[in-house]
Amino acid sequence: MSGGPLEGIRVIDQTTVVVGPICSRTLADYGADVIKVEAPSGDLLRTMAKGSRNPGMSGKFLNFNRNKRSICLDIKKKAGLDVLKKLISTADVFVSNVRPQGLARAGLAYEDLAKDNPRLIYCSIVGFGKGGRYYNRPAYDPIIQSVSGVAATLHRATGEPRFVPMVMTDHTTGLIAAQVIGFALYRREKTGVGEAIEVPMFENMASFVTSEHMGACTFDPPVGPTGDGRLLSPYYRPLATKDGFITVGPNTNDQAFAFFDAIGRPELKTDPRFNTAANRTSNAEAYFIVRKEGLLKKTTDEWLKIFEEKDVPAQRYNTIEDVLDDPHLNEVNFFGSEEHPSEGKIKRTRPANTFSGGGRISQSHAPRLGENTLSILGELGYSEAEIKEMVETGSANQGN
Repeated sequence: MSGGPLEGIRVIDQTTVVVGPICSRTLADYGADVIKVEAPSGDLLRTMAKGSRNPGMSGKFLNFNRNKRSICLDIKKKAGLDVLKKLISTADVFVSNVRPQGLARAGLAYEDLAKDNPRLIYCSIVGFGKGGRYYNRPAYDPIIQSVSGVAATLHRATGEPRFVPMVMTDHTTGLIAAQVIGFALYRREKTGVGEAIEVPMFENMASFVTSEHMGACTFDPPVGPTGDGRLLSPYYRPLATKDGFITVGPNTNDQAFAFFDAIGRPELKTDPRFNTAANRTSNAEAYFIVRKEGLLKKTTDEWLKIFEEKDVPAQRYNTIEDVLDDPHLNEVNFFGSEEHPSEGKIKRTRPANTFSGGGRISQSHAPRLGENTLSILGELGYSEAEIKEMVETGSANQGN
């Protein structure tokens, strides 16, 4: 048994790259039995990300696919498709980021699968929601960053359209998908029946951006322009100290006034631009400049000590390399070491969240392509002769 709040939940994962795999990894990390269904070519993330010891096992793939099993099926062949349908008939959850029309052509629409498994939670992660003109168009993270306004926020802040240098919309939408699957599982406990869920990347990220930046245009008619000026300021970034960078967030009056004292500008506590949170927001750029100029007076470590004593939110600026050796993360055992059966020693993060009722007990490595094909087929009741025939005809493939 795996342990964790999702122990006993079986998930059939027909997803690739990031948006789906982060959803299913989240479910797996908290105890679900996740079976990753891959085509003979494998998940694109196996090869498209740099950094690997062996072909098809990129570092990024390892990070997004831990605690899963892999079965490799050619669902263009009838026998392979039949196996997938049989797998889904045993599942609590089916999650896919294949476009809905393709699923329907294969007989994998919700209406088809619910006939054999009425308790199935069917989660379709799509680029654009049903009913709009973009529905069924292909989409990856930069497409959604561009159309949802994410890139536009960086344009406003920096003067040119830019993408956040992470697959942020994939990651965010995938986590939302895991969340709504949890909601549906909870409702199933009360109703006894499953349901179909659509999780569109565009709508979720449009909500993400407009919740922050619709601002004065929330009102009809608008009472001002779009955008949160604090977040769109060119000064909204780590600020230089005498020897590096630091980020401070003095938002409440107590924090702001303590900050003014720390930088030797106590008179700013009564300055009408800065004496209330509302006034500091209205004069965000001037407030950022005060911080920028004040922080140059001392080193990062000196400021951190002062701000800790004054209870002002502050933290050092970490490079990606710094994060890998951050003292707090080391103290909470965030990074661990794993001996992967094919990739050797690797660094591995743990799930960030904890449950007083206990978490997943057994941790498993990210699988090689088709690593678990034979054992999963056996669990489904196929005979050795049937499995051999599927492998010989290419309907199923076993790992190398």
